[in-house]
Amino acid sequence: MIDWLKKIWLGVTRRAETSGGARGEQAAADFLKIRLGFSLVARNWRHGRDEIDLVARDGEVLVFVEVKARDAQALVPGYYAVNERKKRALRRAVHAYLTGLAQPPRTFRFDVVEVALSGRLPPQCLHFANVPLFPKGYHVARQSGSLAGVARRTGMDGN
Repeated sequence: MIDWLKKIWLGVTRRAETSGGARGEQAAADFLKIRLGFSLVARNWRHGRDEIDLVARDGEVLVFVEVKARDAQALVPGYYAVNERKKRALRRAVHAYLTGLAQPPRTFRFDVVEVALSGRLPPQCLHFANVPLFPKGYHVARQSGSLAGVARRTGMDGN
């Protein structure tokens, strides 16, 4: 009985390690490093419940990357899965990451890498650079601790 449970557990953990998400993130990391010349700074950086899939450098620019892995025949592309709810979580995580740095970078941006996974072909990556995430005028050094404060100061709060 115990041997049977061990086999089941090992199968589940191995399957989780090679899941679409992990496979997609590895493909995206390889794509960014090899094809685009980025250097990876962090993977799966967490702040509370929020997570940044990849943090990389593109020259002097700090790049926060959301990876969306999908089956090659998926009807909805991964880019469109980065909805407003996901962007709010990413804004919180990116803000926490930036405020935790001793010296915030001069420039940073948000990118999305969509990975199409197929059983027969290697993963195919589409890179969307500089996807809008923050309100116009956002700057870490001017932050008083909340994104709402910047939105009010820059007139982006809808009032």
